[in-house]
Amino acid sequence: MEYVYKTKGTCSQLIRLDINDGIVTNVAFTGGCPGNLKAIPALVDGWTAEEIASKLSGIRCGVKATSCGDQLAKAVLAAKEAELAAKAE
Repeated sequence: MEYVYKTKGTCSQLIRLDINDGIVTNVAFTGGCPGNLKAIPALVDGWTAEEIASKLSGIRCGVKATSCGDQLAKAVLAAKEAELAAKAE
């Protein structure tokens, strides 16, 4: 299923991703630092939502309270919840 997450507190504005049985693929950021936001999706492609959240939660960008990685951690956990809710219907 495709999931779209609106980021908060980062230069990127949106994260789009696919999640299927908890496995995350096709992560794409809108906005933000192009190099980092091409690298992160390449690294996490095929990881579970839990693996991504475990590695990226709590990472800060400079003085900001969050980062694009931290926002991705939040996005994948929200996507997993949405996927489970959709399957329960």
